[in-house]
Amino acid sequence: MTTAVHLDGITKRFPGVIANDDVDLTVERGTVHALLGENGAGKTTLMNVLYGLYRPTEGRVVIEGEERQFSSPRDAIDAGVGMIHQHFMLVDPMTVTENIVLGNEPRKWFGLAVDREGARRDVRDLSGRYGFDVDPEATIEDVSVGVQQRVEILKALYRGADILILDEPTAVLTPQEVEDLFEVFEELTAQGKTIIFITHKLGEAMHAADDVTVLRDGENVGTVKTEDTSRERLAELMVGREVFLQTDKNPTEPGDVVLSTDRLSAEDNRGIETVSGVSFDVREGEVFGIAGVDGNGQSELIESITGLREPTEGNVTYLGEDITRAPRSDRIDAGMAYIPEDRHERGLVMEFDLVQNGILGSQHSAPFATRGNIDWDTARGHTEDIIREYDVRPPNPDADAESLSGGNQQKFIVGREFEREPELVVATHPTRGVDIGSTEFIHDRLLELRDAGKAVLLVSSKLDEVQGLSDRLAVMHDGEFMDVVDPQNVTEEEIGLLMAGERPETESQTEDAVADGGAADEGTEADR
Repeated sequence: MTTAVHLDGITKRFPGVIANDDVDLTVERGTVHALLGENGAGKTTLMNVLYGLYRPTEGRVVIEGEERQFSSPRDAIDAGVGMIHQHFMLVDPMTVTENIVLGNEPRKWFGLAVDREGARRDVRDLSGRYGFDVDPEATIEDVSVGVQQRVEILKALYRGADILILDEPTAVLTPQEVEDLFEVFEELTAQGKTIIFITHKLGEAMHAADDVTVLRDGENVGTVKTEDTSRERLAELMVGREVFLQTDKNPTEPGDVVLSTDRLSAEDNRGIETVSGVSFDVREGEVFGIAGVDGNGQSELIESITGLREPTEGNVTYLGEDITRAPRSDRIDAGMAYIPEDRHERGLVMEFDLVQNGILGSQHSAPFATRGNIDWDTARGHTEDIIREYDVRPPNPDADAESLSGGNQQKFIVGREFEREPELVVATHPTRGVDIGSTEFIHDRLLELRDAGKAVLLVSSKLDEVQGLSDRLAVMHDGEFMDVVDPQNVTEEEIGLLMAGERPETESQTEDAVADGGAADEGTEADR
């Protein structure tokens, strides 16, 4: 096969950091190549070098056998390289056609006017050529995320891209949209295009790619063909040791209700209702999971429960007490631990050292304070325990939070919240940004708390995580619970349909479990 891309000895240094260290990468034309690794492994930096956003400190970029030096993405585009970023770069009020041709509009009347009909025709022809089902006249804000992603791909193809880079392309897609995307990959490669996609998801790499290159700590630790490897081997390459990918979960007998919401509604910061009358219970000795595409009200729901947002309607009850308008500090004192979605905004004070961050929320309570005075020796010992137990690096309690990598910041927050000896853990994306080994550890600790009779409310955009850990699973779409299901007896396809807003035609597979296990007396949102 012909080589489409060859990166030879790419090193990229930033002040105090080597993001890529002498990386070689070869991608064959007409193939799908996955660039796999944990957050911070250097994947996006390497692709930003290929796309001209960064200039390499050392090394060569070779495209179709010709060495190239890119000063900007325009140079990369001219060389046939296109990149679709994780956060789409589309103008919502504009049409599909307007977005695709923006900056490259066909002209008429000696170049004096935009040929709008010609543009629509070009987009329709391009969409049809690759089997895309995209309406050229649709407005971006009115189409699904999956269609928006296809528009981004068409935009790159319109500019002549033969090599397409996609950065974490499935992060905001339902399972069905993921499958549709992989079918797009097949169609593009069948017509000679080359796909490189960045991911940290083992299953996606195995399913969609012909070849996989694994980066760890900025280095290429191996390139393998998917037909010759396994998820376990890829995990070992990513982490550097054997990893157990399956979560062993003991049977549970849920106890009393710890947390309940009754017809809870909330608005976002713009005053738009994003949670609409949600009712559910979480019991002792269970993990209650919430799945859904990000942005469907999960954030506002959790903030209403944890005291960071005042709901517009409904009630929150914790350990038999109405806490709907109780301050955040009262919830912490009552044993509600919280792993926030945004670790920088909600989890840490970035300029504080780890000792100060280790007692956040408990700085006025025993054993860290007596008569208003903080016992810094006790606080330091507590922080050192968290660092040791949760393998936070560097293991320095005097380090500022902002000096830690994202993964180590996350491990520190998880450790602090678990060590509160909580009655309820509200965990939102608890493994975001941590390596597979740390993910395994965090999962085990969540299940240990559950087995000890504690309640766990888990929100995660990782479907395998929330399905694997949960005893009951709610699927949220557009501010409502579409259904509450038994995660062991529901397919990924069924969950995906619920995530897309399609209710099942039959009753929930776990109607009895829901009725017995924690929906409000009036039923779940799916029942109303």
